[in-house]
Amino acid sequence: MIYIPILGALALASGTILQKMVLRKRKINIKFYQTAEFLAIVLVMLPFIYFFWKMTPRALETKNILIFAVIILFSIVANLFTYYSMKWEKITHLEPAKILEPLFVILLATLFSYLFVGEMYNRNFKIIIPALIACVALIFSHIKRHHLKFNKYFIAAIIGSFFFATELVITRLILDFYSPVTFYFLRCSCILLISFVAFRPKFNNFDTKTRYEILAIGFVWFIYRVVVYYGYINYGIIFTTLMIMLGPIFVYVFAWKFLKEKLNWKNIVSAIVIVGCILYALLC
Repeated sequence: MIYIPILGALALASGTILQKMVLRKRKINIKFYQTAEFLAIVLVMLPFIYFFWKMTPRALETKNILIFAVIILFSIVANLFTYYSMKWEKITHLEPAKILEPLFVILLATLFSYLFVGEMYNRNFKIIIPALIACVALIFSHIKRHHLKFNKYFIAAIIGSFFFATELVITRLILDFYSPVTFYFLRCSCILLISFVAFRPKFNNFDTKTRYEILAIGFVWFIYRVVVYYGYINYGIIFTTLMIMLGPIFVYVFAWKFLKEKLNWKNIVSAIVIVGCILYALLC
């Protein structure tokens, strides 16, 4: 079943490219876009909820409800910063900031393994070390002197990556009380409700083509997050993160193919190192 995280990496790359294609349209407001995207995710998930609904009574304990509320807050902040950066900057220029997310996840998961239940965060250095090596290789492949412009868009992407990583690590604390589909549906439904009340979007500003594109993005993110949650439960956070690191490599390939953005030799080296780390983690 190890192909499932690879599917998640492909979904991550596809969703990133699709988002960029939509956000390039100057008339799209990022607050309205956030509401539209989460509406699309919720609509896509509705048919699946009937078959995959699961929520145990422990999910309704006060402590776990508060954790869920923090996850929602962090997700809203992460999405707004990420959309803002993607709308006004090239993907290739933002990748050095965006690929910090897996590094943040690994470091935070390792920290949480000492603060909470170690088994929940898989404190296995045979996995942690190759995962960190893969992160370094990934960061190396994306760093370019002329791209490291610490403007407000780049900083926004770093902030978005940190909040996404923190949200994902905290999620593991309560993920066992839900099915992956249920948790993501409830998460997105809450964000949709808050965004709708806060931003009061006008969806008639989106043309028909854009609406279908956003619906497609919703479907891709649904696949990605459910795969990630499934991986966290069955393979562990750090190993799943290592597998998902194939995603940024796919992003570069898709950006080259569909957005006409250039590749460089560092991506090949990075891909070899990441695949090597994954094979080591699988065989060790």
